[in-house]
Amino acid sequence: MNNNQLIFRHATQTDIPLILQFIKELAEYEGLLNEVVATESLLKEWLFIQKKAEVIIGMHNQIPVGFALFFHNFSTFLGRSGIYLEDLYVQPQYRGMGFGRSFIQELAHIATSRGCGRLEWWCLNHNKPSIEFYLSLGAQPMSDWTVFRIDGNRLKELGTKQTVTDIL
Repeated sequence: MNNNQLIFRHATQTDIPLILQFIKELAEYEGLLNEVVATESLLKEWLFIQKKAEVIIGMHNQIPVGFALFFHNFSTFLGRSGIYLEDLYVQPQYRGMGFGRSFIQELAHIATSRGCGRLEWWCLNHNKPSIEFYLSLGAQPMSDWTVFRIDGNRLKELGTKQTVTDIL
């Protein structure tokens, strides 16, 4: 086996502590650790019981070195699903070894084998090394699109159904 070869496996419930560790390491790298509210029980519920997302773990010499968390979205224009990459993380000591490229290639393989029409993700504007990496792969920034988000109390307010009498 090539010393820089990465082997992928799908995460199982026993990987939940590792997944949470990687999430926290990624958040710290992005300067967003204070925003992590994920817990092992939440990850168990949403990844393995509800099955709303999937995780692949990259193994180098039988050591987990990173992860990718993704889920299916849908393109009405293409008429089929795609894969949305929520998080891709490789631990710092394993960067520069081609592992990021290997993760993207694995995700592209998963997408094409499932008949998906695209693979997409977001990247923080200040993360210049990642942007340069993604551009080197031939990824195209979607500069004509703006990301919107509703969360927290506003999400709860909007999600509360009103009856006709509530409006009148």
